[in-house]
Amino acid sequence: MLATANPTRPPTRRSWWQRLRVAAGVCLAAALLAGGVAAAEEQAGELDVIGGLGGISQYERLEKPFWTERLPEITRGRLRARIQPFDRSGIAGQEVLRLLSAGVLSYATVILSIAAAEEPELNAVDLPLLSPDVNALRRTVDAWRPWMEAVLRDRFGLEPLAVYAHPAQVLFCREPFQGLEIAGRRVRTSSVGQAELVKALGGIPVVIPFAEIMPALRDDVVTCAITSAIAGQTIGLPTRAPHIGRVGVSWGLGVFAANQTAWQSLPEDLRAQVQGGVRMLEREIWEEAERESAVGQACGIRSGACAGDRPVRGVEPLGSQDETRRMRLLNETIIPRWLERCGLQCAAQWNRYMAAAVGVVTEVR
Repeated sequence: MLATANPTRPPTRRSWWQRLRVAAGVCLAAALLAGGVAAAEEQAGELDVIGGLGGISQYERLEKPFWTERLPEITRGRLRARIQPFDRSGIAGQEVLRLLSAGVLSYATVILSIAAAEEPELNAVDLPLLSPDVNALRRTVDAWRPWMEAVLRDRFGLEPLAVYAHPAQVLFCREPFQGLEIAGRRVRTSSVGQAELVKALGGIPVVIPFAEIMPALRDDVVTCAITSAIAGQTIGLPTRAPHIGRVGVSWGLGVFAANQTAWQSLPEDLRAQVQGGVRMLEREIWEEAERESAVGQACGIRSGACAGDRPVRGVEPLGSQDETRRMRLLNETIIPRWLERCGLQCAAQWNRYMAAAVGVVTEVR
């Protein structure tokens, strides 16, 4: 028979002490567990992010504050992030896609015009003169995005989270010009596609990093430059090249993506929160790009509308003759040269996704 405790017997001094120790231990364990859960909730992880081009408003006003300030708010402190622009990270722009795919980087913005040197398929959406205004750009991005995202997922093991647009890239020149008349001029370019366009227009392309545009103009290396109208204003470009075009040559698109292994390592609820926040950031970046493009065009109409109140003398928008020339350049030079770099599969995918939006059908041979 099992002995039973006497319910009327008062506990001994030792039993009181034992009970106190047990109770204290339970409380301590509960406190530690609660504290551990709270700490885990406060800091589930810290993300390292490679952003876009440093020193411009997209990065300084939108990208950087999102990752350093808004992300902790969205995730209630469970995620924090460190971000640096790719051009100040010590990583060459053309290496970002490869390093992201290999898992060396976890989260990064891939500038499509730079990645196009090795992966021309990705930059079909931002070929020169393809989208002369922001409405045309939205149509081409919407058309090509499903295929581009499939390529990033299946070929590179990435999770595409956003497509970013910079303000329109336009022409700045020392001397007046009309429409696309830049024959004989040395023009700063930033991509293979821009260089091919300048050649087709009879100009001399010179690939120069953004930070070296002003020295290149000062030293007579170039007489014109293709860059964002607002970014050009920010660095004082109109003081050396006061004539500005008003048609978007290209837009400097970027894709923000995560390495799939890094992405899947986040809890599902955190992935949803990050994805929702990045989508909101994407909308804000597009709105800013549209606004800055409009301000940049206003610089060509009146002084006082530009950064630093620097007056800029602008050319008129493309007339019907220049629009005809733009379409001829797309049909005869820009898209065929892109296809030479990209291959037959690109021609088929172009016809499937882009032909209707752009009005150009390619031959698949």
